[in-house]
Amino acid sequence: MEAAAGEYGEPGNLAGVRHIILVLSGKGGVGKSTISTELALALRHQGKKVGILDVDLCGPSIPRMLGSQGKAVHQCDQGWVPVFVDQEQSISLMSVGFLLENPDEAVVWKGPKKNALIKQFVSDVAWGQLDFLVVDTPPGTSDEHMATMEALRPYRPLGALVITTPQAVSVGDVRRELTFCRKTGLQVIGVVENMSGFVCPHCAECTNVFSRGGGEELAQLAGVPFLGSVPLDPELTRSLEEGRDFMQEFPKSSAFPALTSIAQKVLNGIPALFS
Repeated sequence: MEAAAGEYGEPGNLAGVRHIILVLSGKGGVGKSTISTELALALRHQGKKVGILDVDLCGPSIPRMLGSQGKAVHQCDQGWVPVFVDQEQSISLMSVGFLLENPDEAVVWKGPKKNALIKQFVSDVAWGQLDFLVVDTPPGTSDEHMATMEALRPYRPLGALVITTPQAVSVGDVRRELTFCRKTGLQVIGVVENMSGFVCPHCAECTNVFSRGGGEELAQLAGVPFLGSVPLDPELTRSLEEGRDFMQEFPKSSAFPALTSIAQKVLNGIPALFS
């Protein structure tokens, strides 16, 4: 998935970015931002430098999930400096949430203005050296997705992580996202099934709140890898609401091995997919 300078265009601020992953789903409410956040944290805990580009312009939730609300974006010679989430500067984040004067302000923009900001996020953010740039997208297959792909594709080949929940309604919508990937030539790294059962914190019994197995079946039908299932977990929810590092603070949680396994499969699968 690496590209030499000039192979896909003049890299500019993306020159130091090795891999770009788009987190997609045809349906809202499946946890794309959750998976984007926890994937970044899991990769960081494996020694990787990660950037997150939040192009969910109408619902920028990742600043809160990473405890970065209220931080400011600064300018440098190369453009905007992303917000660094940790002191080690191993996770950097760019989101429209940092540009709003009021966090409760609604982004009431038409397509051209959204597309222009996405292109600016790609060209004018000084990402520096990154192993991964994780791109959190809104639901669907519309303007923001096309603008993101058109802006990023000249610089690096792109991989897609497709998120679903187990129930048939979600799987049906996400199937359209896989069709979108095929039509646009977007390589699919794999499918992740989120909210896959609730593991009781007291007795460890798993209750399949939303049925089970839909994500794995979808991956098999589409001929793409199934990367794993992430259970509903109160500790994960609390860590996201409070902006805490779930991977560091809750290693005994039921969701921890699922998330670390998915991150490892992403690391293992990228070289083969883009060789």
